[in-house]
Amino acid sequence: MQGMKPLLVLNVVGLTPSLLPHTPRLAALGRVGFQAALGTVLPAVTCSAQATMLTGRLPRDHGIVGNGWYFRDLAEVMLWRQSNALVGCEQEKLWHVGRRRFGSGFTVAKMFWWYNMHAAVDQAVTPRPIYPADGRKIPSLYTDPPTLKGELQGQLGRFPLFNFWGPTADIRSSRWIAAATRRVMETHRPTVTLCYLPHLDYDLQRFGPDSPQAVRACGEIDAVAGELAEWAAESGRTVAVVSEYGITPVSAGVDINRALRRAGFLRVQEVDLGWELLDAGASAAFAVADHQLAHVYVKQPERIAEVRSLLEATPGIAEVLDREAQAAHGLDHPRSGELVAVAAADRWFTYYYWLDDAKMPDFARTVDIHRKPGYDPVELFVDPTLAFPKLRVACTLAKKMLGFRYLMNVIGTDPSIVRGSHGRLPGRAAHGPVFLCTDGSSRRDSLAMPDVRDTLLDLVARD
Repeated sequence: MQGMKPLLVLNVVGLTPSLLPHTPRLAALGRVGFQAALGTVLPAVTCSAQATMLTGRLPRDHGIVGNGWYFRDLAEVMLWRQSNALVGCEQEKLWHVGRRRFGSGFTVAKMFWWYNMHAAVDQAVTPRPIYPADGRKIPSLYTDPPTLKGELQGQLGRFPLFNFWGPTADIRSSRWIAAATRRVMETHRPTVTLCYLPHLDYDLQRFGPDSPQAVRACGEIDAVAGELAEWAAESGRTVAVVSEYGITPVSAGVDINRALRRAGFLRVQEVDLGWELLDAGASAAFAVADHQLAHVYVKQPERIAEVRSLLEATPGIAEVLDREAQAAHGLDHPRSGELVAVAAADRWFTYYYWLDDAKMPDFARTVDIHRKPGYDPVELFVDPTLAFPKLRVACTLAKKMLGFRYLMNVIGTDPSIVRGSHGRLPGRAAHGPVFLCTDGSSRRDSLAMPDVRDTLLDLVARD
């Protein structure tokens, strides 16, 4: 059986060639081995990119057309699901191909990469909050084997979920993930360790990729990822660094669902509390907003041209892809919308569908990635219009600690506050993803995202 050299794969989200001067420890890995531009996929978002890297296939094949989509049989929009069964091409996934190539001794640890639940890997760790019946949200993890959760949290403390996403998202979550990754590598010695470090996502979206805060965030993730990479290399492992997309400056949001509603395509239901909820199943057309891309679902084929004309006339939309155009990007999967809208380079799509703030649902002003029918980067901010926001948060947390029901309604709805986004294909390689590796034997200048899986397996083969 072919020999194997263990491999650590660091997914440093948002890292681009243009940011490498601010991450000297990571940049040094590429100088030891090689650095390559990494072509991304459309949409350039986390779930689609990761599924492409791990299957070697495009969204038309693996079915991950975004961070979420419209489940037509349920008439519901769902984002950030975690079951690995949603990812198609099962036998093409890195762990199955690796076992066929190297034998049963080939093992994989999947640390916080998405679609982690019930993946056929040897160790899996992913965020999985607990939602008690009283409405609270308690940070927790899903792990396989189940005992791994107790081992990691016993050594490192509870996973800092509220530093993983939301207004308090910061380096603490990536630091915890890196520490947990090292402990799994030391204890279980997997052949391939996949480690997801999300830190650059936060301030690059909050303040833009050219901001002082972005430079500081680069230094913070460089310290965390660089330390783990250097330890792995010193312990005899090859280290590869990948990223999923680059974040570019934006100036405003595009209210695509409001445009569809005003034109009579989108319908809502008003619930007894006075809120309006999107009625996707009754709508002639509506959009699932996902950063700079939106899947637009059109119920009646004869109305597709009408919807397309409306979208093409909407300011902030650069392109509208029909099925033929989607096929050119490998995005022509049944889960995709009949139309796919691509935002202008300096815009992103909101999910907002209400026309009167008095009828806004209560979850709009909270961090709620599952109830909102689209992605909401405004969740990264405390509403700047709130008086005494820290006091308000402290009072709400006190209710939580005392076991009372609480609503952390501190998120605003002003899309102009967001200064960075992604999802479009990058205009320049310097602003797209990057691939770094300590093994220079497979040196190249560029790499397509579907080629990542086989490139990683070739690195393992270099024993």
